[in-house]
Amino acid sequence: MKPKKLKKKIQQLEKRLREGPQKLAKLKRKLQEAESAKALKAARKSAARVITSAGKKSPEPVTAAKKTSSAKKAKRKLNLSPERRAQLAAAMKARWAAKRAAEGNSTTSSDQNSPRPPNQPPENRGDGV
Repeated sequence: MKPKKLKKKIQQLEKRLREGPQKLAKLKRKLQEAESAKALKAARKSAARVITSAGKKSPEPVTAAKKTSSAKKAKRKLNLSPERRAQLAAAMKARWAAKRAAEGNSTTSSDQNSPRPPNQPPENRGDGV
């Protein structure tokens, strides 16, 4: 390779290395700004919900059961392949089994702490032994 070409390549590499940290910092700034904007938007949305709910006065008292059912969002159906669905089901079953086992262990340890009936003294034999 000719020296002129090599010099050019070296210059390009040096330029790229200089710009690398700057690009990284720029991307990090953008990400942070996007996250803060998202948080701000969520805060505004929740404040708007509070304001609109405070503005509406219902003539009948709302029970706690009605509040929770209306507050719940409808679950979105996931587009999963049958293999992935089976994999998730197996993982959840394993978690539930581990949870049940942990609960089982905790109940046995609490049984050990429970008061036991007093031990009966050994029977004395008539021959004194």
